Amino acid sequence: MTTSESHYKTHLGPIYSWMLGDLDAAFARSAAEVDDLQLPAERGMAVDLGAGLGLHALPLAKRGFQVIAIDNCQTLLDELRARSGSLPVATHRADLLEFRAFVTGAPRVIVCMGDTLTHLPALSAVDSLLKSVAQSLPRGGVFAATFRDYATTKMEGDQRFILVRAAETRILTCFLEYQEHQVMVHDLLYEKEHGRWRQAVSSYSKLRLAPPWLMVKLSALGFSVKRDTTAGGMVRIVATKT
Repeated sequence: MTTSESHYKTHLGPIYSWMLGDLDAAFARSAAEVDDLQLPAERGMAVDLGAGLGLHALPLAKRGFQVIAIDNCQTLLDELRARSGSLPVATHRADLLEFRAFVTGAPRVIVCMGDTLTHLPALSAVDSLLKSVAQSLPRGGVFAATFRDYATTKMEGDQRFILVRAAETRILTCFLEYQEHQVMVHDLLYEKEHGRWRQAVSSYSKLRLAPPWLMVKLSALGFSVKRDTTAGGMVRIVATKT
């Protein structure tokens, strides 16, 4: 097992854009997700935690926000920087918990999309992040997160074996192993080189983060909280500072 940072640096980061498949379609879905958030009419700063290659940072910037994009995978941030062009996006390679070091003033929006929250090492880290979010956002500011519910739903048997994507010379599958507070994700990558298949395996843990727990925490921090489900099946939490 390795950390999520090392896993992305050596295993998933270099193939992440390939893993997404049709990138135009992926960006279109993310842009629609941003529009569904009913963001504040007043534009200003937005923070994208776990920005990756910019699926949500770029749509936010195109909608008039000055975006601070934070991720711990330099490969993905390099892709984001290459795609951003003249858009107002600043990238920082850092731990999500350190995001306030890169924020001057009060952001209007903070997003943490695409299952990023479950990559944090423990519920205490999620709790710490939420407190920093609450301290950063002004009244009317919006925090939004999407993540997979590994806590109240559980795949059984053969369902735990997932084909992520397959192409002529590359196949990515994963296997989920449930534990009490975490789920172990084993990513198996097969690449064909000179007519022979090469296997690379890396494993890391994700949190079994229960949506009701997150909603209670946000409510206690002074947010009005709404929950629904994205088209891709992730839990979506949208919290407005009251």
